[in-house]
Amino acid sequence: MDGGRCEGRVPDFRNAGGCWGLNCPSVRAGGFSAGSPLDLVVGRAALGLEEFTRMSENNFDIQSPPCVLCGWTDNCPEKYGEKRTYVEYNLTLHNYCLLMSSGIWQRGEENEGVDGFLIEDIRKEVNRAARLMCNICRKKGASIGCVAPKCKRSYHFPCGLQKECVFQFMEDFRSYCWEHKPVQIFSDKESREPSQCTICLDLVEHLPLYSVLRSPCCKNTWFHRECLQYQALSAGIFFFRCAVCNNKDKFQKEMLRMGIHIPEKDASWELEDNAYQDLLQCYQHCDIRRCLCKNGRDYNKPDSKWEIKRCQSCGSRGTHLACSSIKSWEQNWECVECRSIFAKGKYSKRKKHSLAPSEKMDGTTCLLEEPSPKLPRQSPGSQRNCLLQSPKIICQNNLSPCSLLELPTSNRVAMSLSPLMSNRNCSLRKKHLRMQRKEASNILKELKQQINTKTTRLNINTENIWKSALKGFRQRNFRPTNTIEVKFTNCKNRVKTDSFTGSKHLFFHLLMLHIQNSSLFEGSSAKNLSVDPQALKENLYFEAGKMIAVSLVHGGPSPGFFSKILFDCLVYGPENVKPNLDDVADAGVAQTIKKIKYSESLSSLQSTVHDCYDFLAAAGCLRPITSLRDKDMLVNDLLIHHVIKRIISPLESFRQGLKTLGLLEKMEMHPDAFSSLFCHKPENLSAEALCDLFTIHSSTDVNKVGAADFWMGYLQDVESGESVVTLQDILFFVTGCSSIPPIGFDPEPTIKFLPVHYPIGNRLLNCLELPITRTYENFKNKMEFTIRNTLRGEKE
Repeated sequence: MDGGRCEGRVPDFRNAGGCWGLNCPSVRAGGFSAGSPLDLVVGRAALGLEEFTRMSENNFDIQSPPCVLCGWTDNCPEKYGEKRTYVEYNLTLHNYCLLMSSGIWQRGEENEGVDGFLIEDIRKEVNRAARLMCNICRKKGASIGCVAPKCKRSYHFPCGLQKECVFQFMEDFRSYCWEHKPVQIFSDKESREPSQCTICLDLVEHLPLYSVLRSPCCKNTWFHRECLQYQALSAGIFFFRCAVCNNKDKFQKEMLRMGIHIPEKDASWELEDNAYQDLLQCYQHCDIRRCLCKNGRDYNKPDSKWEIKRCQSCGSRGTHLACSSIKSWEQNWECVECRSIFAKGKYSKRKKHSLAPSEKMDGTTCLLEEPSPKLPRQSPGSQRNCLLQSPKIICQNNLSPCSLLELPTSNRVAMSLSPLMSNRNCSLRKKHLRMQRKEASNILKELKQQINTKTTRLNINTENIWKSALKGFRQRNFRPTNTIEVKFTNCKNRVKTDSFTGSKHLFFHLLMLHIQNSSLFEGSSAKNLSVDPQALKENLYFEAGKMIAVSLVHGGPSPGFFSKILFDCLVYGPENVKPNLDDVADAGVAQTIKKIKYSESLSSLQSTVHDCYDFLAAAGCLRPITSLRDKDMLVNDLLIHHVIKRIISPLESFRQGLKTLGLLEKMEMHPDAFSSLFCHKPENLSAEALCDLFTIHSSTDVNKVGAADFWMGYLQDVESGESVVTLQDILFFVTGCSSIPPIGFDPEPTIKFLPVHYPIGNRLLNCLELPITRTYENFKNKMEFTIRNTLRGEKE
């Protein structure tokens, strides 16, 4: 103080030179200069709110008062605890600064002083800290000291947080400096590859960092420290536990040791007023088309025929007992919507496919009104040039598309409708499947636009495809959006290709085969997820889903081995799926459920349940059997447990992997299209599909000699077995791939007729250069000689 005037600085209660509010001559005189924030609090109480507000607006800016222990004005309850100002004591404190101060103890009752800390003790601690310099910011007021023996470091609580000190909010509230803080032990054998934080799902580095914590109960579960602290503050001591295994005691003990503050309070969601009020409101309305109640649809009289019964499945529809002829309250009732869903075996989110008018039952008109541009292959002995009527041909003169469909009607095939009608349903299903695959292909091409030109190389050993693929996908520089280049490292099985496309396709093909036959799935052909604890611990379900997503977007083959129930769980959610007996992969479990389902009397049902007591207890499906009708609910419980509930953890991990590159989101938007890729084997390669795949670049001179006819005729001979090569050989000769990937080829395969002696397959451009010959026999001989010898040489 100089001449009775306040110096206008933040007061320091830790020395005698600070301004103490009411004792300041400026306050006694009724005038303010740029006083301290704490002076403002006391001044407002002394002068009155109106006068204080007027003076503050004219003379100075009001700012948040600082904590008397650390001197910080920040108000961040998550970091420093609640910041409270006690006007009657002229104190402002961060809760954590008070708790962690080394020279103060809680000597009073909870209602005395500040949460049991007496005011005189707080002032003594402030004066004690005023003599100690912070080893971090080099300012006075360091009230917290490291408890390690012979360590004399002191610091403010916010400074300690910045320097990554550890504060233990338990027992006697010990603090450790950055050199002596407790750490978690990491084994050298543990994987250092990043994994997902179980709370925020972002990547966590497996490194001994202050910002990273590992679960003590689940070895491969990692968290961000910040995520854990926010969860602990929200959940409180009663609900804070491991997010994976729900362990509470061991998990809380380790987190407290590592400096996570777990407040002794109820969870935040339990403290909201009327948070669960909506759950207490029951649906009370009769939805039957003809309600018989004279008092209206909302009338409900318990224990009478006008009591409202809700749907046992959805609970969002109701009926009076009398309106649906329900004799007693115990009798189950389902609304019309739920009955239709369960009866048809479909789910509420599924899109229903309806046949176009031309696909309905009039076989004669639907086959002739809109003929397919690609007519089916004739029986052996028919003319070659009538096999495929629609190859894509682009003339070199004007590059305008011209179609061989413009042939005279006399050249078209006169088809007999009788055999076609007998196979009509099969052909319609195949046609619909092709349409779905085409839609999925277009969607995958949209997703492929994310792929950039930056290359990531995967070194793959075909003798251990899974281990080398897993290593490649988990490497630090792997990004799904990078272009993938595959190099086979084992020389014995190395495949020679002119471009990396063939190697990449082979790699994805082998990888899909391994995933299909791995322990992650169970079943024969249509597979469901299995429960492999070791794979779950190592996060392999996530990696498998990620690999499938990357394979599809990068041009790999479709999986084709998913069961319908698995696909529906992925797309619609397990809560919207109703399994049946065919979905049970385990033969023993299926046999047990069959015994219960086909019990013909109450005694036989009770006997079967008694024999299967251990099985039912393990599944959590034990229920009293009082009538034969109870078997239906028991069978339903068993199916839901074994097919769905048992695999919830693997399913969720697998779904997270499928989210890579946005694939799962597209699957949910277009379930029918992607069902053709996941639940159906790829269609066998046909002459029609191969002909439609290639675009023919042809000149007028070439058309005169019928070169395109030779090509289509050769495909027919190959398909009918009249050649030493196969359709797969031809495709591999041109593209390096033995099948057509769902996303198609890039660039699109083309055919050029050039004055060359033998066919040339350019795999960089997916271009097949064909020789111009006078006769079909000469063309066929050159094709077979070149393709057979080229593939034989590559295999050798």
